[in-house]
Amino acid sequence: MRTLYLDCAMGAAGDMLTAALIELLPDPDGFVEELNQLGIPGVSFCKEPSVKCGITGTHMHVTINGVEEGEEAAAHEHVHEHAHEHEHSHGHEHHHEHEHHHEHEHHHEHEHHHSSLHDIEHIVRGHLKLSERVQDDVMAVYQQIAQAESHAHGVPVTEIHFHEVGTMDAVADVTAVCLLMDRLAPDEVVVSPIHVGSGQVRCAHGILPVPAPATAYILKDAPIYGGDIKGELCTPTGAALLKHFATRFGAMPVMKVQAIGYGMGRKDFEAANCVRAMLGETEDSGDEIFELSCNVDDMTGEAIGFAMDRLLAAGALDVYTVPIGMKKGRPGTLIRTMCRAADKEALIRAIFQYTTTIGIRENKFRRYVLDRRLETVETDLGPVRRKVSSGYGTEREKYEYEDLARIARQKDISPIQAEAFVKEQAKARNI
Repeated sequence: MRTLYLDCAMGAAGDMLTAALIELLPDPDGFVEELNQLGIPGVSFCKEPSVKCGITGTHMHVTINGVEEGEEAAAHEHVHEHAHEHEHSHGHEHHHEHEHHHEHEHHHEHEHHHSSLHDIEHIVRGHLKLSERVQDDVMAVYQQIAQAESHAHGVPVTEIHFHEVGTMDAVADVTAVCLLMDRLAPDEVVVSPIHVGSGQVRCAHGILPVPAPATAYILKDAPIYGGDIKGELCTPTGAALLKHFATRFGAMPVMKVQAIGYGMGRKDFEAANCVRAMLGETEDSGDEIFELSCNVDDMTGEAIGFAMDRLLAAGALDVYTVPIGMKKGRPGTLIRTMCRAADKEALIRAIFQYTTTIGIRENKFRRYVLDRRLETVETDLGPVRRKVSSGYGTEREKYEYEDLARIARQKDISPIQAEAFVKEQAKARNI
């Protein structure tokens, strides 16, 4: 099984996770170019080597209209929605700004823009060159942050207006991590217990404990600890990304490591200030999955299709339908949703929300899967992703449809002909 392990012994933030994951790719520089072509307004990505405690890793720089956010508020940024600035030494050199009521007067050295969740969604879904699945991941992360801020400050989600997290800098961090996770396509993501730091942070309106209220809310039910380092090590953005993608939390599993990435923070401590990502294979003795089934006879095909998309976005491993006959000879549809144990409760809620069923059946199964890895084939018409599956004495490959469709449109040929073209290019390059 393709497994990603994230070691968060020094917390996590969006830029650290981006840097760690990007080191796992065969062509990190090519991915940075891809990020710069996403169309995030005014944003430019740049990676540079960074050394902490003798370990070389990557630090990610994001500039907005030529200015790095760190020059205004320092490099790992996040939000707590209260229009005030923390005066503290953050483990990753962030000034945090909180805001939830626009009636507050804000006095800053520079003007900040405030964005609602709707504004963020308009940017992500209306302007960025991302697949629908990645767009859903980005918005799910922002929804977690908005819910946490809503709970921490006692205001509805609709009144939450992102300050620093709503800037293009934070949109860039969240989008980059979601795109990287989609590209790496791990079957399982294991996250270590998270070091959140300790102590307090001083702000214009008082002193807050570490972890900050929003971070603490997001990390409910996840294993966290404080330690001796004073300052905030895990940001709400980092917490939300970890919570969204984690299959489970725990110690590093027994695995054959194939790639290791180090995403560096800005400050120096006695311990290396980094997130470490390890990608490899774990023994595939089969894993337990759940099948959630329901029957419906009063939904249109379009409504069922919409429900299937939402269930996949909510974490389903697979969703499929079977035509059935129901009571009194009525034609109906059996909807089956496959999921991991960790996603079961969320998917039960989603099934009731997006279908008309009034009951769900549950079965537990053991499944066996081939190991999977994603490769990139360079062609005269740009890169094409190829998924290679192997195990149990079998190996097969499949080219990504979206990449084949792009070439088919460029050359005005069929997808089958586009695949033949890619295979010829791969053979010529011995790929």
